[in-house]
Amino acid sequence: MKPTRVTNSIRALRFAHGEMTQAELADRVGVTRQTVIAIEQGRYSPSLEMAFQLARVFGVGLDAVFQYPDGPLTDTDQPGSE
Repeated sequence: MKPTRVTNSIRALRFAHGEMTQAELADRVGVTRQTVIAIEQGRYSPSLEMAFQLARVFGVGLDAVFQYPDGPLTDTDQPGSE
């Protein structure tokens, strides 16, 4: 599995919300701590539903949690180019 181009601000949001731990966040959205770690590190993209749940925990919109870079897609970004 290749890393995602989607970046996120989950770590910063956790610390802005009372230094919430990865385990606390995981409990609030119903996943494992390892899943939160993988999302934070950009090794895993959450489902759309989980993305909304994460944003809701922090009381912000999706674009405050997840960012996608501007610019043209490269050959490796095209479907089926793995």
